[in-house]
Amino acid sequence: MTTSSTHRLVLTLTAAAALATALSACVPLVVGGAAVGAGLMATDRRTSGAQLDDQAIELRGASRIREIANDQMYVSVTSFNRQMLLTGTVANEADRRRVEAAVQGIDNVRSIVNEVQVGEARSFQVRSNDTFITGKVKASLLDAKDVFATSFKVITENGVVYLMGLATRREVDRATDIARGVSGVQKVVRVVEVVSEAELAGQLRQGGTAAPAAAPAPSSSRVPLPPMEPLPASPSGGATATPIR
Repeated sequence: MTTSSTHRLVLTLTAAAALATALSACVPLVVGGAAVGAGLMATDRRTSGAQLDDQAIELRGASRIREIANDQMYVSVTSFNRQMLLTGTVANEADRRRVEAAVQGIDNVRSIVNEVQVGEARSFQVRSNDTFITGKVKASLLDAKDVFATSFKVITENGVVYLMGLATRREVDRATDIARGVSGVQKVVRVVEVVSEAELAGQLRQGGTAAPAAAPAPSSSRVPLPPMEPLPASPSGGATATPIR
């Protein structure tokens, strides 16, 4: 091979590598266990910065918990709009406190909602059923025409459905009703940042998002979230909704 041919080959390989690097930037972003591409980022009420922060918060939180984990600690970390939700089970109250202490101080976290329960780890059957319930709730939210489904993140733990999101009070109540109607749901807990209809409309006009451009200070009036009045119990004795604790 001549020097000229070798030079052209090097240039071709360099260009191909550059193209591959550029294309890799289009790979969907994994946020909260779901693949999120540019299209969903555009419809998500969080800013793109908040979405990236949520991904980083989940990764750092999981890493810190792994450092203190024992054989009876099964904890999941979920973040939405820089608010962290801890779910799962631990062996005792001391471990529950250790989990929360471990994730304290992670960058950009506005608040932590600790819903970790003390008790036995969930069986494979229970965890599979929780995954099934999550899928059904998400599908039901997507089917509803009066709810912006991507405003909510759905997590299920032992039949308890957690709704995380950024929505109006009407949307929260409607999403709660939808989740309550899904078979297998034992209770619905709302971990939602409530915005007014006017604020939502204004934010949507400005840029299609109802999330603040930057993380609010920890002293923001929205953190911790205002308690929500519980919905009345189902007449059939089924699922009920609870305020955020």
